[in-house]
This record gives sequence, structure tokens and C-alpha cells, in this order.
Amino acid sequence: MVQISTESASEIGAPTGPRLLDRLTLEARRRRLSIRTERAYRAWARRYILFHGKRHPAELGAEAVSAFLTALAVDLGVAAATQNQALAALLFLYREVLGIDLGPLPDATRASRPKRLPVVLSRDEARQLVARFAGVERLVVLLLYGGGLRLLEVLRLRVKDLDFDRHEITVRSGKGDRDRRTMFPAMAAFELRPHLEAVQRLHQADLAGGLGRVELPGALGRKLPKAAQEWAWQWVFPSTKFALDPRSGEPRRHHLYPERVQRAVSRAARSAGIAKRVTCHTLRHSFATHLLEAGYDIRTVQELLGHRQVSTTMIYTHVLNKGGLGVRSPLDLP
Repeated sequence: MVQISTESASEIGAPTGPRLLDRLTLEARRRRLSIRTERAYRAWARRYILFHGKRHPAELGAEAVSAFLTALAVDLGVAAATQNQALAALLFLYREVLGIDLGPLPDATRASRPKRLPVVLSRDEARQLVARFAGVERLVVLLLYGGGLRLLEVLRLRVKDLDFDRHEITVRSGKGDRDRRTMFPAMAAFELRPHLEAVQRLHQADLAGGLGRVELPGALGRKLPKAAQEWAWQWVFPSTKFALDPRSGEPRRHHLYPERVQRAVSRAARSAGIAKRVTCHTLRHSFATHLLEAGYDIRTVQELLGHRQVSTTMIYTHVLNKGGLGVRSPLDLP
């Protein structure tokens, strides 16, 4: 079995080490990739270099890339999405950083993409789960289930994205870098008002201390230098602590870290005695299924979820209480 090392970048010798990876980082920032994508691409480039005995990627080629992708699928059993991310990272490394066109890649063993049905809570289970939360985690969960948002979509909400009058939430740069609008549940809006008042007081205290600047998307930081301090641009769910921005080096409040909410959801599911694997995304699945059960049009649900194609939304018709075709079991027939 091939072992794929994950040792630190400091252990990769020149010239295959930090200098090349730093070039990758600079190119990612020049192209305005997200910080998560930048870090993922850097990590995959490091693993690829170590897999081939610390040889410089310029000395390798398409066959080396295929060998690495095959090892991921065969030896590590990664998911198809993980293998695709690794491929995207290596193509970026070769094309954008090294200026090398790999041409057609030899056939690599592809990770399987099994069709899985989503885990969905019943409405009673969803109510029990939500009842287990308090504080900021409760507010996040209300938006996950009540608005059908992904976890990072909730955590990246800014004050200006909440429209209390129109009962709408605007999701900026969602999956596929697309904006969309979804519903703003009345219960969530009611409980968010005092939370936002507390966040605004915190922001004013930060400003008084010479801080309070938030990260802005794209080039807005240069175009609107004062916007970073404005209330409208602040995170709805800011962190309780300051951290150095990895790009600017400024001390800032990031939004809440996803791991905090993920752990809270797992604890709540155990506490509620729900015998299912419940994650934050389970609440999004439940949102879609419960709307379809209530009789809402699948196209409407598609728009709320931000799916490109209705076929993606169709998976929720297979987990409805009456089955995807509304068929009743012979045992339940009169």
C-alpha cells in the first residue's frame, strides 16, 4: 500500500518546498480565491510533492498526477469530491503557477461516487433538536433549518444581508459563487434582534479601542476603505476573540468557527435521543423535505436552496413520508 505523507511544509527541502508553495499562495490571492481554497490547494500541492519523494513538480508530468490521484482512490479510499479537489489543486499548480500544460491525463482510477439518500429528520425530531439549543448556537440552527442555509452561508452573513421588513435573507457568494434569497423565519428574526443589539455594542467597543475592521470581499477593501468599520458590513455571528488576519496581518474578529456549531449539533442530537447521524447539513435536507411534504412546488424549493438544476432537488422526493411517487404501501391500503 502506498503511504501519502502529510508532514509539515518546513520539512520539504528547497527548491520543492516553501518557495514553490508560497508562489502558489500568491497566485491564489492574485486570482482572489477564498482563503479555504487557497489553503486546500497548498495542502494538496504539499502532499503531491511528498508523495513523489520531494521531487519538484516541474520534473514530473501527467503520469505523476494520475499516479497520485489513483493512490488517493485505491490506497486511501477518498470520496470522489476529495479526489476532484486534489485534481483541481494540481491543475492550478501546473497551469497558473508553473505555466505548464499537462495535456491529457492518463486514465487514473477514479473514486466512486455512490448515490446516497440524505439523512432527514421528522418534523418532531427537528423540533426536539432545536429545543436543545440556547444562545448563539440556537440562532445559527434556526437559520440552518428555518432558511435551508448551509453552515458557512449562515456564519458568513453580514448585518446588511438580513431584511427584517421583507422577511428575506440574502446569501452572498454561495456555492458556485452565486447570490440568492431565501426566507427569514419569523422566530429567527424575533430572536436575532436582541443578539444584533449586543453585537452592535461589541462593535462600538471595538471601534473605541481602535479596532472593529472586518474582512471585506474581493477588492472592496481598496474601493471602500471605510466600509470595513461600518455596522452594515459586520458579521452577524462574530467570534468572541480577535485573531490575526492571515492575509493582511490585522487583528480582526472573524465569524464563528464552523467546528463550534458542528460539535453543538452532535451533542444536541445525542441529548435528544435521535438515532440518526445528524449534522448541520441534515437540517438543510430536512428544510427541503418538509417544504415538499407541505405541498410547496419543487421549483420554489430549488430556488430557496440555490440548486442549479431541479434534478438536484429531486432527491428530496425520494425521502418524503409517502415516497417519491406518493405511493402507499400495500400494508397501509384500506
